[in-house]
Amino acid sequence: MVNRADLPAPEHGLVITHFLTVRDVAVSRDFYARIFGGQVVLAENPAIVRISNSWIILNPGGGPTPDKPDIVLRSPEPGDPVSSFMNVRVADIMAFYEAARAQGATFVTEPLDRKAEIRCYMRDPDGYLIEIGQGTGMLHGVYADPSPS
Repeated sequence: MVNRADLPAPEHGLVITHFLTVRDVAVSRDFYARIFGGQVVLAENPAIVRISNSWIILNPGGGPTPDKPDIVLRSPEPGDPVSSFMNVRVADIMAFYEAARAQGATFVTEPLDRKAEIRCYMRDPDGYLIEIGQGTGMLHGVYADPSPS
């Protein structure tokens, strides 16, 4: 039996979870539990991994259902444009980066100082992009340079 307190089921108000359509639930479940120190709340159907103050829900893709007609869920394919990503904030980005690399995480770059924050990006086993960031300058009123127009 699952402890209700471990589920994303608020007694009042709301919580926000992140649902990912994955190719292999077991591989993704292990990744999120191992890299982010998550607790596997449910192993499958759907898999739920509690990470700090949030939950990742993992399920394979599929076709339309009565509550989402005309909607097909699938994992990203290599080369697909990115329209959203998880943004994970950490207290010590270098410690997280080194520990995650030691656990087999793949990063796009090493952490880079962007004035407002230090950040880097990683990919999960399905290719989802995840930003890892640590607020630095923004905590003192220093922000990143505006994007060129």
